[in-house]
Amino acid sequence: MKVALVYDRVNKFGGAERVLLALHKIWPEAPLYTSVYNSKSASWANVFKVIPSFLQNFPLAKTNHEIYALLMPLAFESFNFDEYDLVVSVTSEAAKGIITKPKTLHLCYCLTPTRYLWSGYEEYFNSSLSLIAEPWANDLKKWDLIASERPDDYLAISETVGNRIKKYYQRESEIIYPPVDTKKFQIPKYKIQNTKYFLVVSRLVKYKKVDLAIEAFNELGWKLKIVGTGREARKLKKMAKENIEFLGQLTDKELLSYYQNCQAVIFSQEEDFGIVPLESQACGKPVIAFFAGGAKETVSEGKTGLFFKEQTKSSLIKILKRFRPNNFKSIVCRKQAEKFSQEKFIIKFKKKVEEKWQTFLKSTFML
Repeated sequence: MKVALVYDRVNKFGGAERVLLALHKIWPEAPLYTSVYNSKSASWANVFKVIPSFLQNFPLAKTNHEIYALLMPLAFESFNFDEYDLVVSVTSEAAKGIITKPKTLHLCYCLTPTRYLWSGYEEYFNSSLSLIAEPWANDLKKWDLIASERPDDYLAISETVGNRIKKYYQRESEIIYPPVDTKKFQIPKYKIQNTKYFLVVSRLVKYKKVDLAIEAFNELGWKLKIVGTGREARKLKKMAKENIEFLGQLTDKELLSYYQNCQAVIFSQEEDFGIVPLESQACGKPVIAFFAGGAKETVSEGKTGLFFKEQTKSSLIKILKRFRPNNFKSIVCRKQAEKFSQEKFIIKFKKKVEEKWQTFLKSTFML
């Protein structure tokens, strides 16, 4: 079986990129098609043969792909997949819109229906992006709905995303949770004493709600360390008091140390799935999360973390004051994370693809 992978853009590293590396273990020869490729900020992709679209040579496309939102449909429609038996698109935007012929099976591993057009529409178009794209939002929505019909089958990363696929695209899906690297993120071998801080691990963008954590810790005066970079960094640093430290972008080794040393990880956003709570639990640390999205599927309340029910400063502070580190056992957190290990993901994904492929062959033969 000749396989190709497709991803929206290769210019950063996060949970979706970890998925692609896991898929690479299943199909090491599969090339990776994408709209733009920035080798400097996406060194993880060196293991792939990366095939970017015509947008690769456009000014600023590698670092500011948003300005070419209207060309993304054409970028993915321009690829030719005639030589492949199977194409797996991993996408939260336009990659599902590739065009394949009847003899090629297209499976979409959906991270979420295009966020800025659907579930996150109001938030995105109240930002600077609206100046560029809002006048054409209806056209983009029309194309996105057409593109949503192109995959032969959908796999969703969570029940939250599965429900969105049904709501916005009127398509059914099956759930395969993304993997967490439980070999890399582990409970420390020796007891660590320096655990007097809480931790946020996030891109510093608006919908991640890092400002909510800052507001709460400003009031409490407790130590908070924030890992990550993003366009909201300057604003967030300006509002933070001295008890809050920004660590920027860390290596996995550095990040591991901060996970292992913290009291708990704060997860104040609503995520499609969210890999951070699982990395935290893999290190034996509990999570204090907003009760929404993927966190509801990965955090066990009272056993591996606590939930705050309203996305407000007062609600978060109330739960923080209730939190007692000794109420949570490292081994229980670890066992929860192991349910989502990379090994289990690979077995489940490979099995599901084989099932889909056999069904596809039978239907194709009957035609």
